[in-house]
Amino acid sequence: QVQLVESGGGMVQPGGSLRLSCSASGFIFGHKDMSWVRQGPGKAPEWVGYINMGGQYTDYGDSVKGRFTISRDNAVNALYLQMNNLKPEDAGHYYCATGALSDLGNWGQGTQVTVSS
Repeated sequence: QVQLVESGGGMVQPGGSLRLSCSASGFIFGHKDMSWVRQGPGKAPEWVGYINMGGQYTDYGDSVKGRFTISRDNAVNALYLQMNNLKPEDAGHYYCATGALSDLGNWGQGTQVTVSS
């Protein structure tokens, strides 16, 4: 079955960086668009961005444009989220998911990101 396992979360100071990873199995990874979604405390889930199946095209939510970068390595079934210039409002649980914004499918269990001084 589809399995998505996120890692790389932790605590970072405002202005710092983190790189999240998502290891995928149970499906043909290179045949799926992939997204990152986050949920802050007391907030609704927010789509962060996506990358197309070949890795040539990305799109991001307005709140992270210019600071976050999504990439993937289809050879090792891995998805990444590089987060720079982190702000307190970026704190939350980060999930990788199959699909793009309009057709999100399976989600992982997520990894926690805390941004605090």
